[in-house]
Amino acid sequence: MARYFDFDTLGTNFRTESVAGLTTFLSMAYILFVNPSVLSLASAGPEAEALGMPREAVFTATALAAAFGSLVMGLLARFPIAQAPGMGLNAFFAFSVVLGMGIDWQTALAGTFVSGLIFVALSLSRIRQRIIDAVAPELKHAVAAGIGLFIAFIGLQNAGIVLDDDALLVRLAPLTTPETLLAIFGLAVTLVLMTLRLTSAIFLGMVATATAGIVTGLIDLPDHIVGQVPDVTPVAGVALTRLDELFTANMLVVIATMLFVDFFDSAGTLMGVARQAGLIRDNRLPRAGRALFADALATTASGLIGTSSTTAYIESASGVAAGGRSGFTAVVVGVLFLLALFFSPLLAVVTSAVTAPALIVVGVLMCASLKQIDWERFETAAPAFVTVLMMPLTYSIATGIALGFIVYPLTMAAAGRARDVNPLMYALAVVFLGYFVFLRPAG
Repeated sequence: MARYFDFDTLGTNFRTESVAGLTTFLSMAYILFVNPSVLSLASAGPEAEALGMPREAVFTATALAAAFGSLVMGLLARFPIAQAPGMGLNAFFAFSVVLGMGIDWQTALAGTFVSGLIFVALSLSRIRQRIIDAVAPELKHAVAAGIGLFIAFIGLQNAGIVLDDDALLVRLAPLTTPETLLAIFGLAVTLVLMTLRLTSAIFLGMVATATAGIVTGLIDLPDHIVGQVPDVTPVAGVALTRLDELFTANMLVVIATMLFVDFFDSAGTLMGVARQAGLIRDNRLPRAGRALFADALATTASGLIGTSSTTAYIESASGVAAGGRSGFTAVVVGVLFLLALFFSPLLAVVTSAVTAPALIVVGVLMCASLKQIDWERFETAAPAFVTVLMMPLTYSIATGIALGFIVYPLTMAAAGRARDVNPLMYALAVVFLGYFVFLRPAG
């Protein structure tokens, strides 16, 4: 085992890698409860909750997808990078695809599965590097930041801090309801813990919020903490029954957006965490193809298991900071996610007031990408701004990406930099423009 993971070369050992794996797991364990909370809202019908994804089944699917993704990354690519259903991708799935486009979650799972298959094909080909080079860095950073704003907006709504308003569209809520006060308490605690740079600040913030809710009587104490693994069959394998519904303009946009966000989120996270771990050689990531392939396999498996796309987690940096250098760190994370399957009774205490602070803080972290945008160059700043702004305003990640991609060639050409735009960007601009004009449903 030590030889396979190159412990001697990397200067690490079993103990260090195990501690690093535990550190990473605690940093991202919040997804076990946040993902079911987000996807349970994925209902395309007015009858709502009966049609949404069952939380217990999604909990199991989340743990299984995270375990599979982390194990594949650790064993195949041998990087200390864990994977789980991604924040942003789950928001796109629930709010843009299901609630926004009216596509049922079963078909959305089929889209996740197919986007994973395309990702697999790209990761095995030389095309992947051409795609990475085609999209301007400013737009890549803008997509991450826009998703961050969108997630934070959802968190503020779930907390009851902002409400819809007929005259103003949105407004600040009275902030007097007990559930909203509980969410504000949780947000304050999480912000303090994050400021103190505690490794598992988001997870600990959720624990503190749930505890406060139980003490104040706003949340019922669960009968037990450890229980049977919830049945995953209500969501597992459903994707295969809806493949015939993917041949529509809306679903093609959905699949393309899932692929785009997952592809660039994974590539960016892999490079960032690997650089922190000192694994970059000559500005290149060894075994990058394997890493992207592991991510693609995880996304494909997610669609089959019954959850939104799985991706590499930036929280893996916490494990690297604890000394993780090899794929054994990710293997430890995968095993811990499997053990977490037996703690599903805790779902009962994780209400929207408990998960809302996590969404808001994750939004803050994702908006850090804004610093990478050159705001002095208007021709790139404008499309980046459109991308960031339109995601929360249109309540759609796909719309924000599409509008940004349409504006980018326009401003670049006006600045006399038309030749600096990759031909693929021109093609995408035409496709997205045609979608808005001819294919996108009204309303």
